[in-house]
Amino acid sequence: MSEEKGTKALEEAPQQGSILMGMIWMGLISLLLFWLPVIGPLIGGIVGGKVAGSVGAGLMAALLPCLFFGLALFVFAAALTGLPSLGVLAGAGGLILVLSQTGMLLLGAVIGGLLA
Repeated sequence: MSEEKGTKALEEAPQQGSILMGMIWMGLISLLLFWLPVIGPLIGGIVGGKVAGSVGAGLMAALLPCLFFGLALFVFAAALTGLPSLGVLAGAGGLILVLSQTGMLLLGAVIGGLLA
């Protein structure tokens, strides 16, 4: 009787993903496949979305690092230059570059979340 309960519990346990592991996989694969401008982030997004476990978790895993990195570029460029207006301009350019790479990563995260 207890064996039946154990197998039922294993069958009914939902597969949980991890947003943190999804972010790590997306970042690592995107970094390793930087030389493939469109395919690299797409593959990273698919793998990270699958690791994250769902579409919503995959989207969060794709958006959080991109927004954090873009915001960090913006703040550091503004803080480290002697002219704040020049730093804001350089930081905004870095933010746009990061956000331009996010499109294929988001598409891959959606596909990976659907596959999970």
